[in-house]
Amino acid sequence: MDLSNENVIHVKKDGIEYLQFRRLLEYKDIINHAYSLGINMNFRTSKITGELPKEEYENNLKDYDKLCKAIGCNYKNLVKGIQKHTNNVKVVTKKINKDAPDFRNKEYENIDGLITNTPNIVLASTSADCISLLLFDPVKKVIANVHSGWKGTLQRISIKTVEKMLSDFNCNPEDIICCICPSIRKCHFEVEKNVKDMFEEEFKDLGEDNLKEIIEEKIPDKKWLIDTVLINKIILERKGLEKENIIDSKICTMCNPEILHSYRAERENYGLNTALIELKEKK
Repeated sequence: MDLSNENVIHVKKDGIEYLQFRRLLEYKDIINHAYSLGINMNFRTSKITGELPKEEYENNLKDYDKLCKAIGCNYKNLVKGIQKHTNNVKVVTKKINKDAPDFRNKEYENIDGLITNTPNIVLASTSADCISLLLFDPVKKVIANVHSGWKGTLQRISIKTVEKMLSDFNCNPEDIICCICPSIRKCHFEVEKNVKDMFEEEFKDLGEDNLKEIIEEKIPDKKWLIDTVLINKIILERKGLEKENIIDSKICTMCNPEILHSYRAERENYGLNTALIELKEKK
């Protein structure tokens, strides 16, 4: 199976597989990045505390080590928030652990978005149908990694991240590139009326025509399909990002369960995909 398309490359290297965005590869002298593929790559975290049994945590580290080595970075430089479907975004200025990833630090409790302009810090997010967004400002040399599930999308975490890039690093939205990793798409994101109503209320500012495209009735008065990817594209463009700088992988996790983890496909035994991005050390 090859998931390559006009926006992403499916890489098979050293026994593992991952996606890379063609647009970000134009800056491979400045950044590293990847999105994990393969059911054997299983980046679990506890839903409650971020804690895992020792053996499972060590297996996680091995998976991260493989992926990081493949793209030329060190897994010990990883930083990951303890994701809780919030719109909380944090700037990372330094590593906390010297010889281990910053995975279970209380400093990153309830954090779903990470930003840095510090080289050799690998920002990580995990997902199993939710959207991971990789952002990069090649002018100011700022990167971000954002976990935006349907709850994060409702809270517009992508916009909060961009606003923090502007306020803290003086970024220009026209310079920011945003890459949308694989996630559940409208074809499979089926919701009931309570969730549909929340989306209609939150995004009524997008206008009736956009809402008709975003929300589609599947079963009259019972089930609806929602396009969270399109929502993020629209709100990011309205925030000032150039349309051509919003790059979509165009891949649905639930459509590809043989190579991507999907909560809705795997249910209680679901695994997690991971997205990584790092600024390289200046030479």
